[in-house]
Amino acid sequence: MAAVEIIAGKRKGQALGRKAWLEFADSAASGAWSDSQLAAMLMAIALVGLDERETGWLVEAMAQTGIRISADRFDRPAVDKHSTGGVGDKASLVVAPLASACGLDVPMISGRSLGHTGGTLDKLESIPGFRVTLSIEELIASVREVGCAICSASEEIAPADSVLYSLRDATATVDSIPLICGSILSKKLSEGISGLVLDVKCGSGAVFPRVQQSRDLARALVASGEAAGVSTVAVLSDMDVPLGRTVGNAVEVDEAVDCLKGGGPGDLRELSLELVARMLVSGGVCGEVETGIARAVTALEAGLGMERFERMVEIQGGDPRALTEASGLARPGRELVVRASRGGWICGLDALGIGRAAAILGGGAGGMDDRHAGVRLLAVVGDDVEKGDEVLKLQARDETRLRAAMRVALAAITIGNQPVVSRKTVLGTIEAGSHRGESS
Repeated sequence: MAAVEIIAGKRKGQALGRKAWLEFADSAASGAWSDSQLAAMLMAIALVGLDERETGWLVEAMAQTGIRISADRFDRPAVDKHSTGGVGDKASLVVAPLASACGLDVPMISGRSLGHTGGTLDKLESIPGFRVTLSIEELIASVREVGCAICSASEEIAPADSVLYSLRDATATVDSIPLICGSILSKKLSEGISGLVLDVKCGSGAVFPRVQQSRDLARALVASGEAAGVSTVAVLSDMDVPLGRTVGNAVEVDEAVDCLKGGGPGDLRELSLELVARMLVSGGVCGEVETGIARAVTALEAGLGMERFERMVEIQGGDPRALTEASGLARPGRELVVRASRGGWICGLDALGIGRAAAILGGGAGGMDDRHAGVRLLAVVGDDVEKGDEVLKLQARDETRLRAAMRVALAAITIGNQPVVSRKTVLGTIEAGSHRGESS
């Protein structure tokens, strides 16, 4: 089919067949379609939408543009976890090694910071020497050796996605659910996994702030994953406030290490255990989520997750000794404390605002500039404070950035006259053909 014919059909609302989606994905990867034609198609998809079958075909077509790892390259059930992106979201750093310690192989292809949301690869690169760029064979070898690896997508993995991703940013089609499914799942299907657990964020710091939008995304991702033969489940989690008590790169690695040592903030621990447990069920290691949580807790408290993380860091070129130094990995040049403007109860710590403050400091989207920059939460929603109490601590090398970030951070803090109860971290789950425990 000709490009113009395919674009016109979708613009008019027609449901396209598998052949058309193969043509679209192949042409994106090969350069057969011009950028203007690809952009027109992306806009048609975003405005008209795709049905469930079309979304599945798009995912499969994008995955087929690159190399797909065979499941038999791994020794144990291969299961991955993916987050739709949030603020302070260092869960992958806990989940991958802990799931590995519990009996899974985890070949995790991850991403970088985008806007106010942090990137797992940027966090890992704050570890001296850590190498996120692995070939497919290096990825497989690392997983076979350690049980887990976290790396960027090589040029051989779903090349159509890298082309379309940059155009989505330029054409304001980033929030199209079918295109999000195509981008996420085309890479995940290439990993050789049999199971996938999705952490779909809801709230101000997420891709979609409203819970219903996040539910729709979760359902589409689960349906497309299942259609491709991968056991897929989505966990809905809160992103109205940052996850944990740190936002940045090195500061988040330090907090993930605390969690792997059995400490860390309760919300990070809760979410990580939930995700690992569902991965264990998806991989057939455990029959029930409760059993999976118990297994994960045992491994966590025995230090097995931390042991795997150190081995992963070492095999990917990093220095594991940097993780256990008493002073931590983060080395802030300057610090600035944000204090409560009045007495009362912390009612809100807006994830979007704090994420933007971290990006200004150089700890979010500017992570390549200052990996030690970031925000520390000294109080959380529900805490009572007096005027002048410390609420946030900002860290960066640059004084100008500290002052600019402080103005943004102040606006993210809401103090009220009445006590409040923070929203649950895990809001519900969505599985194939059903949804359970969803919260509005």
